[in-house]
Amino acid sequence: MLATERATLVQPVVLDGRHVRLEPLGGGHARGLVAAASGPRGTYAFSTVPADEPSMAGYIGAALRDQEAGRALPFATVAKATGRVVGSTRFGNIEFWPWPPGSANQRGGDVPDAVEIGWTWLAADVQRTPINTEAKLVMLAHAFETWRVHRVSLMTDARNERSRRAILRLGARFDGVIRAQRPGSDGAIRDTAAFSILDHEWPTAKQQLQSRLNQ
Repeated sequence: MLATERATLVQPVVLDGRHVRLEPLGGGHARGLVAAASGPRGTYAFSTVPADEPSMAGYIGAALRDQEAGRALPFATVAKATGRVVGSTRFGNIEFWPWPPGSANQRGGDVPDAVEIGWTWLAADVQRTPINTEAKLVMLAHAFETWRVHRVSLMTDARNERSRRAILRLGARFDGVIRAQRPGSDGAIRDTAAFSILDHEWPTAKQQLQSRLNQ
């Protein structure tokens, strides 16, 4: 079975927590996402966050095409206390590795071996709240406990010090900088700071994230 065929078995899913609900991204979220992006935009310098409804519809359409191709699983981020759409995030770069028959590392041909969490942005008024922490917690739990991946990657523009600090607070380790990795959201050639969490590191990272939420 080809990777693209297997990837179709990674189905859209609702990820639910106490503070946040991640629901499969769809065209109906466009207006709510535009409203979420309409506040102060100072933290979006290194992120792609459309500011109007036509641009947001294009953004959602591109994410859904990646989902259909098996490359991504995008979500709308919803604050449970209000039911308000407050941003978006996704699983991307979903990888299926070609294991030899009988390999102990093969955890199922219909689940990925590695995945990236990213493409994350939030409305200014919910940044630095439990919403972002819990969103990462439920996504990491799904990746490591449902899919049983070997690695979760987290990438950010190397210039984005705020994002780099936030990723480290998740329990991720810094892997290095990939120079001239892709175009940046500002049109520059972007160096990417790469981080990761491995499967054996997840229990410690999970405990740290749960402790942060309980404080």
